Amino acid sequence: MEPSTLLLDDRLLIEELLHGLHLNTGLATTALWYFRACRAATIGGTGQLSGPFAQLSDDLQARAIQSLLTLSDHIALPDPRAVVPVMADLAARHDRLNALNLEAVATARVLDAEVRLSPAAGRGLLPAVLDVEGIRWETISPTP
Repeated sequence: MEPSTLLLDDRLLIEELLHGLHLNTGLATTALWYFRACRAATIGGTGQLSGPFAQLSDDLQARAIQSLLTLSDHIALPDPRAVVPVMADLAARHDRLNALNLEAVATARVLDAEVRLSPAAGRGLLPAVLDVEGIRWETISPTP
């Protein structure tokens, strides 16, 4: 059974906006993942987050950056009023988690969402915490 909402990390958010992930369900991201994606797009470079933009022609790059900065309504961005109290509760149980990961777990909980992580994020600390919290997650590889 497909979940009603998938929570995308920053790299997968970029993939969705540039190429589409072709997921037939609601999509969401967190404020910090959205910020990191926007920062990478506007600063440039060839890193994991900025690299996909660098591969585009100047015209396509400008349009892609604009589409990121004006996030489509088809990608939910939850209200911090709902997420922050859950982050605070999680921080008491998971004192090693940084704000980025706390927000991801809290947002998944608030939205009752499954989390989709890029391979790099899937190798970090977050998956173990998602498992402990009973939140389903999966790794998706973006286009190379």
